[in-house]
Amino acid sequence: MNIIESVTMAGRTLLSNRLRSALTMLGIVIGNASVIAMIGVGEAGQSTFPSN
Repeated sequence: MNIIESVTMAGRTLLSNRLRSALTMLGIVIGNASVIAMIGVGEAGQSTFPSN
């Protein structure tokens, strides 16, 4: 299987399972946002309350 066949098959699969694809992308976005938010909270906490 060459690269063109792989891309075509991936495109057909994404289009046939639109809801599943959308929910998967939404989960990835929410997961990344939560990790970034937790890092930001941790950094803010460290700068607000410096260690002795």
